[in-house]
Order: sequence, then C-alpha cells, then structure tokens
Amino acid sequence: MSFQKLDDLGNKLEALEHALAILGADEATYMAVGGGEKRAEAMSALAGMYHTRATAPEIADWIAAAEQEALGEEQRAAVSELRRQYTNLTCLPVEFVERQTTARMRCEQLWRDLRAKNDWAGFQPALEGVVALVREEAALRADVLGLAPYDALMEQYDPGNRTADITPVFTDLKAFLKSFVPEALAIQEARLRKRPLKPLSGTYAIDRQRELGLAMMAAVGFDLTHGSLSVSHHPFCGGVPSDVRITTRYKTSDFLSALMGVLHETGHALYEQNLPKAWSHWPLGKARGMAVHESQSLFVEKQLGRNPAFWRWALPVVEKHLGEAWSLDDILPHVHRVERGLIRVDADEVTYPLHVILRYELEQELVAGRLEVADLPEAWDAKMRDYLGLSTIDNPADGPMQD
Repeated sequence: MSFQKLDDLGNKLEALEHALAILGADEATYMAVGGGEKRAEAMSALAGMYHTRATAPEIADWIAAAEQEALGEEQRAAVSELRRQYTNLTCLPVEFVERQTTARMRCEQLWRDLRAKNDWAGFQPALEGVVALVREEAALRADVLGLAPYDALMEQYDPGNRTADITPVFTDLKAFLKSFVPEALAIQEARLRKRPLKPLSGTYAIDRQRELGLAMMAAVGFDLTHGSLSVSHHPFCGGVPSDVRITTRYKTSDFLSALMGVLHETGHALYEQNLPKAWSHWPLGKARGMAVHESQSLFVEKQLGRNPAFWRWALPVVEKHLGEAWSLDDILPHVHRVERGLIRVDADEVTYPLHVILRYELEQELVAGRLEVADLPEAWDAKMRDYLGLSTIDNPADGPMQD
C-alpha cells in the first residue's frame, strides 16, 4: 500500500528533521565559537541526506498511487500536502541545498561577531554570497513552479499568497502609518505632560528576568516539560514540537524588552506544541507557512501581552520575581509606548509594521538584482528616514545587520 510506504518514509524524514532542528538550536545557543565550521559541515551533510531521501523519484509514484487508494479525509489531506512539499523540494538539486546550508550558517556565525563590532565591510562579502544563492534559488523555483522569482520564494513561507496580494495591503498600511505615527506621538506626549512616565529602575538581574520569563511562559500555556528558555544573539523559536527551544536576550536596564521577546517566541512555541501529534511525520502535521505562525507570536506579544487585564494579573508576578512594585497606571504607559525606533524586535504595535514593510520592499529589490548588497546600507537608511524619521547610515549594526 503506497500510503503506508509514505508513512514509513515520513518517520525516517522526521528523524533527520529532528536532528537538524536540535543541532541548529544548539549552534545558536550553546555551541563553542570554534565549533562553527564543523557544525556547518555536519548540518550541510544532514540537509543533503534529508533532501536526497525526500526527493527520491519513487516518491512521486507512491504519491500518485496513494491518491487512488481508499483513504480517509485526513489521509487524503496528508497526501495532498505531501505532493505540494515534494514539488517544492524537487525544485532544488541536492548539491545546491548543501551549498546553501553551509553559506547561511557560516554567514550567521560571522554576523554574531561582526554585528557587535558594527563591521559592515567585514560582513558584506558573506551576505553577498547568501544573496547570490537566494537569487539562484528563486530562479530554480520560478522555473518549476511557473511563478515570478520572488513569488516562488514567498510560496515557501506563505503558500498561495503573491506579491500582487500583499503589495496593495502594505501600500495602504504604509500610507496610513506614516501619517498616524506623528499623531500617536503627539497624543502620547500630551498624556505624558499630565502624568510623567515612571522610569524603570535599571537594576534587573538576568537570572531574575529569566525566572520571570519562565513564569509567564507557563502562565500562557507553554509546556515546560517539552521546551526550554535560553539566551541567543537574536530571539528565536526553534527545535521540534516535543522539544521547543525558545531564546531571548536581556538588558539589565529594561525587563520589558526581554519579557516581550519571550512572549513573542512563546506564541510561536504554543503553535508548535499544539500541532497534531499523530501527523508530526507528515507535512500535514507541520506549520504550512509562516503567516499563521507569526500571527500567533504577535497575538501573544502584542494583543495579550499589552492588554491591561493581562497586566493586572502580571504585576504581582513581576513584583515576586523582580522585587519591584508597579501600579497598572504606571506600567501601561511603558507597555503601550509608541516610539520611533531602529530595532524591529523592540518595536511597538504602531511602528512594527513599518519595519516589516521596509524589509519586504528591500527583499524584492535584492532578489530581482535591482539592489546590490553593497548598496543596502544606503537603501535601508533612505527608507528608515522616510518611514520613521531615523538614520542608520553610520550604524549598520542597527540597520541591515540587526536581524
């Protein structure tokens, strides 16, 4: 029975996915700096093994045969999703996958060091290599899928949506926000004149912030027996549904920065932990794209985590872990503060979409070859000036190197 063959294949592929995910999470958190080159080689080899097995020619025959079998509704959906995945995987040759895996990992490893030094010149060649591979990938996928290059890439992250769908939405939203941000800031300033902002004390020990984060994770439903919280250069949610790895970064001067990051990544983790376990070895049991995934993280961070009712409950928890008492009237102006800022992950609910739109626009230019990596700092700076009135030209670490 072909469905059973596909089911058996799924179990083998899931094991490789598990290994890659845990190795990747470890690489970004606990791996010694000197282990980067060999880790990249190992993950490139594993990615190649996965790709070879997942794109084997006989799989196409098994899928076609399974589609003719007497299957239940979920089984039919599972085969349909597997066909979609198989089509997308077979766009790329295995040697390309191995090459791209190595380049991405080595680039990120270099980024961790050079961002701290604000060294764009040192980082640029590595990023140029990654962008060249992205352009190559876009062309390979576009040829098979019959899509424009950027749409072919988007299909991997948000299946079914195209730039023709997204661009009009972002164009309208950008126009609204560019005029609304000054209005919001003016209203906020008037309120602060009546009630000045209570300053953060700036003495928040990292170990206490971590315990606060764990308490908040558990409170919103994160299963701590199937996940963990670590530190990384950039917050992320990785691992696998049975072992979700959340990371954040801390500032001793501001507990809200790390806490909001934890809530955001917990939103991702809740989605992963609640995927259908019976289908974990099929595409049907995995996230189909990043749109819904990101909606869950932003929901927990910006809708739940900025809600007055949430903070009415959370303030005693904050006091317990940080030893600092806040009234609801004092904390909410911090939580709801609108600010023109350089960093996307620290952005408030009003300005955050502008950071996303900036990246969306620059990505398209890079993929199409209309923008080169060497010119990215200037292009980034121009859009930041236009959208948020800020310059990053002398500070690439908080410009195109921030993510």
